[in-house]
Amino acid sequence: MSKSVHVHAFRDLLDGGGIVDDPERIATYTTDQRQTFTGSTFAVLKPATTKEVSDIVRLAARLNIGIVPQGGNTSYCGGATPDASGRQIIVSLERMDRIREIDPVSMSISVDAGAILKNVQDAAAGAGLLLPLSLGAEGSCQIGGNISTNAGGLSVVRYGMTRDLLLGIEVVLSDGTVVSDMRKLRKNNTGYDVKQCFVGSEGTLGIVTGAVLRLAPLPARRATAWLKLTAGAPLAELLALVRRESADLITTFEFMTARSIALATAAMTNPPAVGAGPGGAVLVELASSSSHLDLDGLMEAILGEAIGFGWIEDAYLAQSGVQQASMWEVRETIPEGEKRRNGSVKHDISVPLASIQRFLDVAGSQVRAHDADLELSVYGHVGDGNLHYNVLVPPDADRIEFTREIERGLSLQLYDTAASLGGTFSAEHGVGRFKKHLLEKYGDAGRIAAMRRIKAAFDPSDILNAGAVVRPFEAGSIG
Repeated sequence: MSKSVHVHAFRDLLDGGGIVDDPERIATYTTDQRQTFTGSTFAVLKPATTKEVSDIVRLAARLNIGIVPQGGNTSYCGGATPDASGRQIIVSLERMDRIREIDPVSMSISVDAGAILKNVQDAAAGAGLLLPLSLGAEGSCQIGGNISTNAGGLSVVRYGMTRDLLLGIEVVLSDGTVVSDMRKLRKNNTGYDVKQCFVGSEGTLGIVTGAVLRLAPLPARRATAWLKLTAGAPLAELLALVRRESADLITTFEFMTARSIALATAAMTNPPAVGAGPGGAVLVELASSSSHLDLDGLMEAILGEAIGFGWIEDAYLAQSGVQQASMWEVRETIPEGEKRRNGSVKHDISVPLASIQRFLDVAGSQVRAHDADLELSVYGHVGDGNLHYNVLVPPDADRIEFTREIERGLSLQLYDTAASLGGTFSAEHGVGRFKKHLLEKYGDAGRIAAMRRIKAAFDPSDILNAGAVVRPFEAGSIG
């Protein structure tokens, strides 16, 4: 059957706006976020309902066509990009963007999977509640993608990953079956917690079409501080101090090196007069829904204690919402600053909190041994052990070739170090297509075998995002 016949068959399932087969328009869907790989597809399908998703999957299964689910296409690992075969069709959830229900009593929100994260945050805030999930791509990433990658972000230290916020789910399986478990329950001990199978699965087990997310009280007060660290300041001990003395009101603990800060401020129109100490800088924030707590006073007392320990050489406590926003802009502009300088080779490292300084020391030595002229941009959600350890692409280098050279050598050394400390090569970016070989290299053999069996059980024909995350289990194989 020709591609034109396939397009016609899918067009019969959808309305006029439900299919894109113009090559120029398709091109905006087939290149990954980092622009390192471009796949191929003959059409992009844009269903408007769960039933249409189910119909698409059933037809694709009959035609033996692969499906790549796509949300905001913000994956750093090629998890939403089709391969080069032209035999995979993209199913974009962008038209499924409804806020289905906000329940202030149960403190939950029910949404379509294509709802943009920022829009869901705003809807929750309109009801006086907080969706704690917050990340740099929140203006374009979608809830289904957040679930499929188990997105982390800026508030994990207090609220956890997407997995911890998910109460209910709606998913279409590889045969078109709809799993509908959109309940708001905190307690539901009735067998397997099936919804968690799809968290972090990157579209390889099913297509998420809806979700119920846990909300929190909307903060009434925030205390935001910028800390300039002394040389050798112990990040883990500093975090422990803030958590303990704030009664765990901490929402953010973001570490940045001087180079990362310089990249960000160079890309800003009106950067604040902040910088880094010899040990870098930390953006720390406390938040509370109570209007009675003096968070600024509490923050000042904690910072005074940290200064007394010799961990901080200077600190700035934001005195207004404008100053808070300006500090946050520095942190959030780092990726843009890297991009303007010709990009970076990204390493999404996670190590136990107690091992962060050890990783920084060893990794720094490895980078210098590889090439003493290389520059680094190191920042991240240190509150949850996540470091973005990025090697800057030299201004005169070809970004793609430099990335490949680093990933073939230095990157593996960095991942070896993280693994030796009980860490991993992917904290929040996922596996996708680009890091599947790293999962096979560093993953536990038994865990990978279990993942392959799960893939085979949910998707025996391997039509859902084939080539991403893990190979399906084959009868007679040993892993």
